[in-house]
Amino acid sequence: MNMKNTTIMAYACALALAVGAAACSPAAKDAAVSVTPRVPVLLPDSTGAVNMDIDISVPPHYFSRRSRLVVLPQLRDSSRLLCEYDPVALDAPIYSKKMHRLEKLYGYQDSLASRRHKVESTGEAIVVPYGNRVTLPEGPQTGRRIYGVVTTDGCGECSAVDTVLLAAIDDPVDLIKRKYNLEWIEPEFTIKPKIREGRGTAHMQFIINRYDIRPELGNNRAELDTMLARLRPVVADTLAELTAVHIYGLASADGPLSFNTPLSRNRANAAKQWLCDRLGLSAAQRRVFTTASRPEGWEPVVQAMTAAGNPDSVQVRAILDKYADQNDDVAEKYIRRLMCWPVIRDNYLQKDRKVEYVYTYMIKNFTTDEELLRMYDVRPDAFSEAELLRVSTLKKTPGEKADVYRTVLRYFPQSETAANNLAILLLRQGKAYEAEKILKQCDATSARLSNALAAAYVYQNKYEQAVELLSRIQAGDRQGRYNLGIVRACQHRYDEAYRLLKPYNDVATAIAALCLDRNNEADGIMNGPAKADTTPLAEYVRAQAAARLGRADDVFAHLPNAAKDAWLADRMRGDYDFEPYHADERWEKVRK
Repeated sequence: MNMKNTTIMAYACALALAVGAAACSPAAKDAAVSVTPRVPVLLPDSTGAVNMDIDISVPPHYFSRRSRLVVLPQLRDSSRLLCEYDPVALDAPIYSKKMHRLEKLYGYQDSLASRRHKVESTGEAIVVPYGNRVTLPEGPQTGRRIYGVVTTDGCGECSAVDTVLLAAIDDPVDLIKRKYNLEWIEPEFTIKPKIREGRGTAHMQFIINRYDIRPELGNNRAELDTMLARLRPVVADTLAELTAVHIYGLASADGPLSFNTPLSRNRANAAKQWLCDRLGLSAAQRRVFTTASRPEGWEPVVQAMTAAGNPDSVQVRAILDKYADQNDDVAEKYIRRLMCWPVIRDNYLQKDRKVEYVYTYMIKNFTTDEELLRMYDVRPDAFSEAELLRVSTLKKTPGEKADVYRTVLRYFPQSETAANNLAILLLRQGKAYEAEKILKQCDATSARLSNALAAAYVYQNKYEQAVELLSRIQAGDRQGRYNLGIVRACQHRYDEAYRLLKPYNDVATAIAALCLDRNNEADGIMNGPAKADTTPLAEYVRAQAAARLGRADDVFAHLPNAAKDAWLADRMRGDYDFEPYHADERWEKVRK
């Protein structure tokens, strides 16, 4: 027994001793305590609380003139007591006088002093208002009930205990959340050439005014090996065709441009020859190689001076800006005249020469479904994004599709289709956090991905984050506006949800209308604009609207189709709207 029950028993027992055993003899009762005019269905607000504003009706002669009637509200689900709330007490005339004497003579403190009502006569019907804002514990709300445990003795223990249903709890969030609009992207398979590109820079050392390759100089061996390591896999790949290799020798900034240009081009040719020989290329493959020279300029020099904090970099920068439209020889003439030239020559001119290379190659296309599936298991790295997405459509199970989408994102991290569809699959599995992570890793900012990310927030009950995201896109995105209405309903902000959802006139709109007790309007939507929707959820909402309007035949016309969804069938059993129909013989058929 909890503290509240203990307190009630303590004061009731004390008074029972004072008024005598006669107080423990309840009057005969022909009717039960009830709620008037009808038991309310309470919906949680945005704080997870409900307002109990009810009238408790007590029939004549329900308890004696020497008794106290106590109604203790208890929140229960189908199997257990969840919590108790503040009780209300009705004190009969004699009981009230004895209580007053106890308080005055003995300083007795009635713990229900603020919740008690004095009754003039127990021989007449009594209506007592009960108002209380109560917080609901977390968990599914639909199917919960608030019962009043009624005692009519002086101690709360002696007489039989009656129970009256005070309120039913319902929460449409679990229904309306199902209508969050997620757009699955069905990829279109188009065959396009798969051109890929690679590039790099080799920092080579040459003997002054020479262009022959000397692997033993400086770090030449490592630089050459790096070039080979990049090109060799392309040449060896049976699915790849090397289409172009451009090698550029960068002419030194110091010295005449007319001398440096052919020297750097010869160095590029030497690098080409060395690569072709080491790769063992055929004559046809060698023909895709081209070489050229371009000036390196003085920009690397001034950048090195600036990085070192050399104040003379200002003078060099001024010369480069002044003669930017002329060749390097002009700038060099003035740089050499600077007092700092020996420092520049000895410290900032590059000791090695750059050889830049750019290569492109084409990967073989896979055109038939059989070839796509066969090669996917062997060489997914050789696929284009479109080919991988085509494989996802050929896979049968959600798990297989998810694996393909992860592969797509490994090779194409910004694939909107893969990120969106993988997130939807994860949400269907209840893996909202993982879906959120996938969507955030994709930098695409389309309204479609924003809607999917907001759904990941909704499934984690992060409603404010979902609202913030959807509010940014809903003005220009119909889907975003709809989903914002869903989220507002999930926040129990039903008026705003209804306003946002009204233009769509669908199941979600009808659910929002039911939340506002606009039952005729919900019924009109489901049998008018949304008539073509015959999903189990739509049938459930039709049955719910019909139940509230007292149309039993319509209830049982739609419930069997709703019950095809196991989750809805289970919810139906605890939905208070259907409770008045449990006595109908058709209910058992639906329930089974």
